[in-house]
Order: sequence, then structure tokens, then C-alpha cells
Amino acid sequence: MPKIRVLPDILASQVAAGEVVERPASVVKELVENSIDAGAKEIRVDIDRGGSALIRVSDDGCGMSREDALLSLERHATSKLRTSGDLATIMTLGFRGEAVPSIASVSRFRLITRETASVAGTEIVVDGGKISDVRDAGCAPGTVIEAKALFYNMPARRKFLRAETTEAAHVEHQLRLHALAAPQVRFRMRRDDREVFDLPPAAQAVDRVRQLLGTELSRELIALPLTHGNGISLQGYVLPASHARKGRRHQFVFLNGRPVEDSVISRALAEGFRGALSDGLHPAAWLWIDLEPTLVDVNVHPAKREVRFHRPLDVRDVILESVTAGLRPATPNIASIAPRTSLVPDRAPPFRPEPAEMPASPAPPRFQAPQPVLPANSAQPSDPSEPTHPTPPTLAGSSAPDFRIIGMLHHQFAIMESPDGLVLFDPKAAWERIFFEKISNLHGGTLETQRLLIPVLLELDPRDLDLVLRERMALADAGIEVESFGGNTLQVRCLPACLAVEDPRAFLSALMDELLHDPAPGSRFATERMARVLARNASARIVPRLSEIPSLITALFACDLPYCAADGRPTLTEFSMRELNRRFGLTKS
Repeated sequence: MPKIRVLPDILASQVAAGEVVERPASVVKELVENSIDAGAKEIRVDIDRGGSALIRVSDDGCGMSREDALLSLERHATSKLRTSGDLATIMTLGFRGEAVPSIASVSRFRLITRETASVAGTEIVVDGGKISDVRDAGCAPGTVIEAKALFYNMPARRKFLRAETTEAAHVEHQLRLHALAAPQVRFRMRRDDREVFDLPPAAQAVDRVRQLLGTELSRELIALPLTHGNGISLQGYVLPASHARKGRRHQFVFLNGRPVEDSVISRALAEGFRGALSDGLHPAAWLWIDLEPTLVDVNVHPAKREVRFHRPLDVRDVILESVTAGLRPATPNIASIAPRTSLVPDRAPPFRPEPAEMPASPAPPRFQAPQPVLPANSAQPSDPSEPTHPTPPTLAGSSAPDFRIIGMLHHQFAIMESPDGLVLFDPKAAWERIFFEKISNLHGGTLETQRLLIPVLLELDPRDLDLVLRERMALADAGIEVESFGGNTLQVRCLPACLAVEDPRAFLSALMDELLHDPAPGSRFATERMARVLARNASARIVPRLSEIPSLITALFACDLPYCAADGRPTLTEFSMRELNRRFGLTKS
């Protein structure tokens, strides 16, 4: 008896489903792609319990005859390929003929379809890959496919499904991707009999972007010029570098109408922003790329998410050219610029002389006056044009060392004299340590919060919003009160009082970006990690000022670990007189 056997058709379909159908969002992706290929002008998706109980995709496309409907349930039956040569020029979203039979093999499946010219439609019922009923049906032109009880006959796969809200968020994200890829189509989504969105057809791609992005961010969209080269054309939009984030979830790329992910494209986008992005950040972008089908292989990934370019450098060059041109400042009208008649600067220099009643001797630069020995509460020189930070929150009695403040180095480090030598002090690292211990509540008591006068509204990816809302209690423990505001909008009502950030929106955007996309090990919302991320983001917005150094050091040395920030970097560094003398050759080594 031979050891090698041909798999039964149902088992083969279930094996194929393991590659094609990962979760409910995979089912929606495959069925919506078929609807777009069928020329649908309106597509509706209904899901119950995150898609595990029901997925229904309805369209008004061309529909199928009874013969074609039955063939669509056969493995590798497709209307989109005839010869092997067709695969090199494929322009449709689906082409393998695996999706429908694979879905039918792992669900309780029903297909209802009718061609426009037909009087009656066809209804086919499939249970776990076995056709149980075929009959005539009265229905509108188009196709409706239902998949109920997904993975009911594959319990090992079903137990790997995530929470209903998480699966629903992935479905919504997938449908939004297709809405961007096919802006001329109306997309509707309902979840548990509640409408999630209804996106009308858009005349232009940018209109669909605005529908999904919201009014506020839409005002900042930067149009990229239509760019051609080597069989490639590209058009799209980006947001300014200030909206760059750690993850790539806000990059939407469509190749010949297909949503794709590709490192060549991501790197080219970042290169186009060169000089404007910090390390590890990626710009927000929406790109539509049309490419000769012979120049790309779309059949390299089971779910067709990734592609392989035959000439990736050409793709890079076109993206780089378009992004660079789009970000280039507009050339001013030279004729409208009045000639300058003086070389005197428009603004006064930063270091101004003292008032007339002071002695006639030249005034020293700002912050050069000697300071009292700490800890002292004497007032320090400051620039009245700069806003004053709140007094650092002192956690307990302080035992600060005997430092004498000398001045500031490049507005970044404080230079101080100690009994043993020279001390360089990093105020931002000190703020980070103070914030961290305050938020971590290491000294007991309840963390004080400050209710925002105007709650901050943040638009998030559906998947990110689901994660944040599930972790709302952990955020509340860190002093951040959040709740859903409808759609994909998150409302933030409170922040830790000790932070006192001047721009809550920018602070919260950066905070959520790091919490959601930083690939740090362990729980992203663990109390200690959240305290560390909060402290780092808050301290990054501090502008060091000499007048605050005494109270800052007093608060720092009330901390449990005053000599290092939350991430371990030092708050101050001392150079002893012995070391300085040795460096200048005044003593023997």
C-alpha cells in the first residue's frame, strides 16, 4: 500500500484555508476583492461577534450563473486566468480560485447570486465544504456570500481567534484599505446590527482620504505631483514630518488597485523626508502606484499582501522624485519682495544690554551671574519672554549635595561647581527621574490627576483604538482617563497633574504612538513601562532654564535614585579636580 496519498478535496481546501483564511478579516478581504473584480459599485459588509458568528458580503456586481456559481466552489476554478502567460499580466485582485472553496470548507456557507439579465438567481448552501442544497432564488442582481460559525469544524484554529472587538477592528481596517484602493465604490459596514460607517463614492482619491482622515488632518495634506518613469506612474498625499510615527500603520500603498506592503516603498518614503525625520519614525502617506504588470510579481505571498518588483530601484526613484517635489517649498515671487535697505536684523539679538540705570560697564551674557549655594530658594536670573515651568514636585525631604551653579552650556546642561570639582547636570534627565517616581507612586498615596479643560480627541487606527480601550484601566492607574468618542476617535479627559504639559495633543499623540508601536518586550501597558514612557515624553518637552536648577536639584535628590533617569542614563556627571589636573598635566598620573 503506498505511503503517499492524494488529499481529499475537502481536506485540501482546509489546508489551503490555513494559508488564505487566518481570521475573519481574511475572509472579508477575499470576498471584497471578488466584489471589486465583479465591477460592484456598492459593497456592504455585516459581521456579528467580530466575524466569528457571521460574515456577510453583499455587492451589486455582475453576478454569476448557476453553472459559474457551482464552479466557483471548486478549487482553482477562476474566471481571471486562461494561460500561464496571463499570470504575468494579471490586473485583477483575485486570480487563484482558492478563496471561496477555502472559506466554504471552514464555515456554514451560503451563496446567493444573480446575473443582471437573468430572471432568477441561484442559492447554494455548503456545510463544511459539502454542498447540501442548490436552488433557484429571488434576489437582486449581484452576489451575497455568508460565512457563519467560522472555523466551527477546526477548533484548534478557532481558539486562536482574539477578542471580538479585536477581530472586528481588523475587519474594519481591512475594509478601510479597500475603500481607499477603490474610491469609486460605496462601502458600508455594520457590526452587530450597528452601522460603523457608510462611505459614499468619491470622485477623487483625495476625497476618500478626507472621508477617513477627518477635517482637521485633511487640512494638512500635501499633494504629491503625478510622476512618471520607466513604466511607473505615482500620485498621492503625505502629511508633514510632524505627524511621523514609529509604526507604518499610517502608510497606505496601492499597487494597480491592490493594497500592498513593501520595504522598498517604505524606505523611499523615508528617504524623501530625509533630514526632517528622527530615527525610527515613518511618514504618513497615501500612494497610488500604477505599474506595468510585467514589472511586478503579485504571486509571492499566500494572502497577496507582499509583491516583488523586477526593477525596485525604478520604483524607489519615482517615489523619491515625487515626495521630494511635493515637499519642496514653493518658489517665492521675486518681484513681490521689497529690497532690503539695511543689514540690521528684524529682531533684537538674544543678549540685550542692561537698563540705563545699571553701571556703565558691559553687561555679562544672560545666565552668567554667580549663583548661591544649594539648597537655596533665592531667585535666579531668567528670560521673562520664556514661559515658566511648574515647580518640580518634591517627593520627600531632600539632601542635595553642595553645588554652586555657574551657568548653562548650550541651553542643555547646567555647569556647577562641587567641593571636589566640576559637575555637568542634565535637567531633562532629572525631570524624567522625578516624573517617573511620581507616576510610579513609589511613595504611596493616590496619583493626582488634572482634568483637561478641553478633552483631547485623537483619531486612531481601529486596531489601536481597540487595544487602548481594553487597557483603559491600566492607563487610569497612570493618571490618563480615556473613553471612546464614537467611530475611531479616542477622548482623553485627564493627565497626571505632575506633568503639566503645555500641548496635551502633541504629547498624547507621541505617547500613544510609543505605547502602541514600540516593540519593547513585555506588556506595553505595564505600570512601570507606562510610567517610564510618560516620563520620557514629558521631559522631552521641557526647555531647561537656569532659574529652575536649584528647585530641580532639590526635587531630584528627594528621589530614591537621583543619579539616573528612568531609562538608566545619568542625571549628572562629575569631573574631580584630580582628573582635571591630570588632563591638563598639572599632576602625575
